[in-house]
Amino acid sequence: MSGPGSSGARDVPGPGRPGSSVDEARWVDEPPKDTGHGRSPYERDRARVLHSAAFRRLAAKTQVHTAGTDDFLRTRLTHSLEVAQIAREMGARLGCEPDVVDTAGLAHDLGHPPFGHNGEAALDLLAAPCGGFEGNAQTLRVLTRLEAKVLAPGGGSAGLNLTRASLDATSKYPWPRRPGERKFGVYADDLPVFDWLRAGAPADGRRCLEAQVMDWADDVAYSVHDVEDGIHGGYVRLGPLLADPDERAALCADVAATYSGESPGDLGEVLVDLLADPVLAPLAAYDGSHSAQAALKATTSVLTGRFVSTAVAATRERHGSGPLRRYAADLVVPRRARAECALLKGIALRYVMRRPGAVDRYERQRRILAELVAALVRRAPDALDEVFAPLWRAAPNDAGRLRVVIDQVASLTDPAAVAWHDRLAAG
Repeated sequence: MSGPGSSGARDVPGPGRPGSSVDEARWVDEPPKDTGHGRSPYERDRARVLHSAAFRRLAAKTQVHTAGTDDFLRTRLTHSLEVAQIAREMGARLGCEPDVVDTAGLAHDLGHPPFGHNGEAALDLLAAPCGGFEGNAQTLRVLTRLEAKVLAPGGGSAGLNLTRASLDATSKYPWPRRPGERKFGVYADDLPVFDWLRAGAPADGRRCLEAQVMDWADDVAYSVHDVEDGIHGGYVRLGPLLADPDERAALCADVAATYSGESPGDLGEVLVDLLADPVLAPLAAYDGSHSAQAALKATTSVLTGRFVSTAVAATRERHGSGPLRRYAADLVVPRRARAECALLKGIALRYVMRRPGAVDRYERQRRILAELVAALVRRAPDALDEVFAPLWRAAPNDAGRLRVVIDQVASLTDPAAVAWHDRLAAG
């Protein structure tokens, strides 16, 4: 399953001018497209992601709560739209190309499988013989191979064939799998296009500024909005945290083990101040009424704005007032802001993801995926859809064929994964 071959853009960037032809280059050359509207290459990138099938499928993929269980709660689609909005605003304030950071925000979760991070962990185990599974590496695969948009001269798929700058901005973890590290951004057989998009980038895995902006926007949206959803759903109650020092200590231990390099003691000091913040006070008595929902929305707005403004101010203080793009600067997020963000993530982890009944639900989801993968391995290529069956036939070995099966399963929405399992594996 190689890339589209030798045809296509192969210019190698130096540190040159942001927005240069090097940044605008595409993996496969395309004829000029004159629509009469003068769209930039990056506006075209954004449109390609927004109109893709993979993006539409995010509407039925779990963010934290199972997709479809409550009309108020976020899905991967609404989360991605919110990340894109936050990233675009923050990037614009720093002088980034706005459509590049917007595209990265829209695209960053395209590779996530059914059932959220639980599904990601399950597929990583099932995909061990072909190199594992990681949602960010799968995102690169969707963008450069699996999504139907552009064909290379040899007939292979170039996916959406985004510009180098947009692909690089989407790469949160720009390295292949490394021993002892859970996160990575490229599978072995996608290295050709990865090496192309990273040509001229620092060899130490440093991310471009747009990717850093997208990543912080993702953290902000994830932490603030998941707590908002948890409070609305009745899973998160701030009263026990305010009243019980042992509960606060347990939360800080969870955060230190999962989301932060800070010690539980240091996190505890930040948590006390965060809970005492007047912006959170109205949430202790949340009752779902119109006024309570308005107060909840005001809290999420203030927290989001605070996290964004703090990072922009710190970055400007270090790098100056001029336009900042690509590798001209690194995003600066102050230590306290990172700790507060991690604590909010921990609240969602402890009271939403680990709520009563979650263990049984997660186990059922993992079983569905394991049985579905096993059934497709037995019944491929006939049981695969029209996109993946030819890829399975063309795969050179068992590992390649397993990767196609994993690609198929990862592409499914939550309801589709259940339906495919019931049709192919149940009984």
